[in-house]
Amino acid sequence: MGTTMPAGGPTQDEIMAISLFKLGLLPEDCLLDLGCGTGKISRAAASLVKQVCAVDRRQDAIRYAKEQAEATGLTNIEFFCGDALDYVTTDRTFDCAFVGGSRGIVDVLPRLATQVRRTIVVNAVLVRTVNTVVETMQQLGIFREAIHVQVSRSQGIGGSIMFKPIDPVYIIVGSGTAC
Repeated sequence: MGTTMPAGGPTQDEIMAISLFKLGLLPEDCLLDLGCGTGKISRAAASLVKQVCAVDRRQDAIRYAKEQAEATGLTNIEFFCGDALDYVTTDRTFDCAFVGGSRGIVDVLPRLATQVRRTIVVNAVLVRTVNTVVETMQQLGIFREAIHVQVSRSQGIGGSIMFKPIDPVYIIVGSGTAC
């Protein structure tokens, strides 16, 4: 466990729970995780699906995600280091896709729309990204919904508790069109 956690940190548990629910994963599914970062979504999904393909452009992220998967005994995750657009230009089809990064999203979404059979979920923290993803999905005819999620966690203060907010996340859901 020598690799340092990559920048950006893991997806918060509450955001992950909603995102996985919106994906609607089934036991025989193959999930594509673009911008997998720490691999937290990939690892959580691996216990729910047949296979996960995790992609990130950062070598340190892939190294860390692989180490974490190996440490928990997961063997159904394939890791790929490279740009999302390079990966989605393959002829492979997926049941669902989770997108945790926004780099090149305008070019990635049209490919995902044709490679994903059921559901595409994009997590975003920037309003600009939300706008871009929603508009692109609408143009492609695959937009379902956008959700704004604000989570606050309890924290002790003065013998009582307060709730400390975590940065909001937007979850955008679309439909794949692959047959």
